[in-house]
Amino acid sequence: MINWEFIIGHLNYWFFIVLMMTGLYIVIAKGNLVKKVVGLNIFQTSVFMFYISIGKVIGGTAPIFPVDMKIDNNIVYSNPLPHVLILTAIVVGVATTSLALALIVRIREEYGTIEEDEIFIIEQELDSSNKAPNTYKENGHF
Repeated sequence: MINWEFIIGHLNYWFFIVLMMTGLYIVIAKGNLVKKVVGLNIFQTSVFMFYISIGKVIGGTAPIFPVDMKIDNNIVYSNPLPHVLILTAIVVGVATTSLALALIVRIREEYGTIEEDEIFIIEQELDSSNKAPNTYKENGHF
């Protein structure tokens, strides 16, 4: 018997799994390098959302203590650590994405394409004939 209460109660986790698998599929199935970067960003965003949802405490408040430091022991605080880690991960993710896109621009300038299969073919031809990659653009290939 299917436990619907469990499935609906953990709906956010199911959403993260679907989003994560979507990003992984894009990375594996697509040959376009920009689409691979987008797939990595989708995957990364699902991980961010997963960690933030773990840090959420029902009924919890922000962990800011009062000025007079009279702390009520009955107040439930949310854990700030997942949020801080995710802020750092977002910065690293933006830097990684910008580096990947810069490399893709450079690959496009060198090979005239951003398709993985076409780059592989060009590399195979270069290995067999020892031609420079720029000769492909000059001769009108790709």
